[in-house]
Amino acid sequence: MSIRRLPSHLVNRIAAGEVVERPASALKELVENAIDADATRIAVRLTAGGTELIEVTDDGCGMTADDMRLALERHATSKLPDEAIEAVTTLGFRGEALPSIASVARLTLESRVRPSTGSGQAAPDGWSVTVDNGEVAGEAPAALPPGTRVRVEGLFEKVPARRKFLRSARAEYAACLDIVKRLAMARPEIGFALEHDGRRVLSVPPGDSAPARVAALTDRELPANSVGVDLVREGLVLGGVAGLPTFSRGVADHQYLFVNRRPVKDRLLAGAVRGAYADLLARDRHPVVALFLDLPTDQVDVNVHPAKTEVRFRDPALVRGLIVSGLRRALDEAGHASARPAAVDVLSGWEAPEMRSGEGRSPAWPTPTAPAFAGAQGAGGVSDHRSFFAAPPSGRAEPAYTPPPEHRAFPLGVARGQVANTYIVAEAEDGLILVDQHAAHERLVLERMKRAAANGGIHAQALLLPEVIELDEPACDRLEARIAELAGFGLELERFGPAAMLVRATPAALGKGDIPGLVRDLADELAAFDQALSLKERLDEVAATMACHGSVRAGRALSVAEMNALLREMEATPHSGQCNHGRPTWVKLARADLEKLFGRR
Repeated sequence: MSIRRLPSHLVNRIAAGEVVERPASALKELVENAIDADATRIAVRLTAGGTELIEVTDDGCGMTADDMRLALERHATSKLPDEAIEAVTTLGFRGEALPSIASVARLTLESRVRPSTGSGQAAPDGWSVTVDNGEVAGEAPAALPPGTRVRVEGLFEKVPARRKFLRSARAEYAACLDIVKRLAMARPEIGFALEHDGRRVLSVPPGDSAPARVAALTDRELPANSVGVDLVREGLVLGGVAGLPTFSRGVADHQYLFVNRRPVKDRLLAGAVRGAYADLLARDRHPVVALFLDLPTDQVDVNVHPAKTEVRFRDPALVRGLIVSGLRRALDEAGHASARPAAVDVLSGWEAPEMRSGEGRSPAWPTPTAPAFAGAQGAGGVSDHRSFFAAPPSGRAEPAYTPPPEHRAFPLGVARGQVANTYIVAEAEDGLILVDQHAAHERLVLERMKRAAANGGIHAQALLLPEVIELDEPACDRLEARIAELAGFGLELERFGPAAMLVRATPAALGKGDIPGLVRDLADELAAFDQALSLKERLDEVAATMACHGSVRAGRALSVAEMNALLREMEATPHSGQCNHGRPTWVKLARADLEKLFGRR
């Protein structure tokens, strides 16, 4: 078998298969080149999702005619002056993009050098080079302002095997829009404009602040429903914004991750975000985050894949810990804040107070004097919900044992009654607060259990008669492997034959509950997450499942004292704005909206 060198046009087409998957891939490379050229404004035009036309115009430094010809050769770049690829700081550096695109489309490159500031010299004439599917089709002078314009027409038109794998024009346009948004988010100092089929769909001015740019490109409601992230550790800097758990999405396409201002889609970073929100969101919900990680170039390898969207870290454990800690700290500071539920849109004024830890409240929360609150702390520092809700239950707003406190003293107000034995109605200074009692108590129980586990373990309540739970053998194996960890949460198990578990004690905080249901749910949780999550995250899942089984249920009548005790603990507990599954625990109907309902304004 003879060996031969492949012709250059075929080499370029093979390379294009790695660099140019679809119009969005070509667009990404062209916009990155414009950013690297020190552009302050970048304009993008698309036709038919980029399959017919991609045009990128910038006001960057521009190129001479000789540089343009060289830029169209493979592995020719201006971005590695000293061959130190591990110290690259530009977005592009491989020298593959332009020749790869030109090998599978008609590419027209026009550029004019921008004169140096203060030189007093006029910009030289512009020049144009056209390459049609790998063959130079012509060169000529070009009239354009200083900067560069690249036109890509008929992508994959002469490569039908690649063209047929493209998706619809609408889907390709969505991918292109996502690329522009991510690059614009990474560079708030640059203005971006995007036009599709003659319609302006995106325009952001240069000089935005990072939070303003993120909000402009994601959701205008994000600033009111998010917290800032800011953490420095061992030379690594993490910044950005993190949406409240109640401000989540059904898909993960609102997670924007950047490493040294480079947009990436990295599994390690995405996994760290999931870990930080592990006990705050349901499995089918995803947080809205924009995180910017800056670290020394020798701590990260960006030369992993031709698309440059994957990176590799020298110390992945440090990076993961930084992200989880940074997000957790920011979410802890949100206190009991909750976003307005997306499903509630009857009134424009449904809102959550802009509360942050330490703002708008006294250092020590007032403690209710109702007898129901007395003795709420059980052994091990965990509140026992049996004593927490010890007062005689009632579904109406009967007089409390002591006069109710003034509602102005508390952010979540004072309980005035209960609706459907499920929702607490409280009066705040500027409106009504509605609380889902089960969702709220579920979060409170979880946070108590986590605090107790961190402080030496949760108090266990021994069963008078151990209970046998029948399960299939694999489920028993999973539980048996975690017996020591479960004991730290107060659940004492033993293997009882090949297909059963013996329960000797349960967490005292849960009181009497459905023990078989709890054990079966724990087995299911371990089956779903045992291999995918770290030990800390697995324990959080276990605690969340236990808390759900130990919470006061919807449909239970509560006394006013019990309702007020619940509200006061919510105000003092982090993350109490959402339950363990990410649903809101409370919403607010402002006084102004009440007046609108009754025609008073």
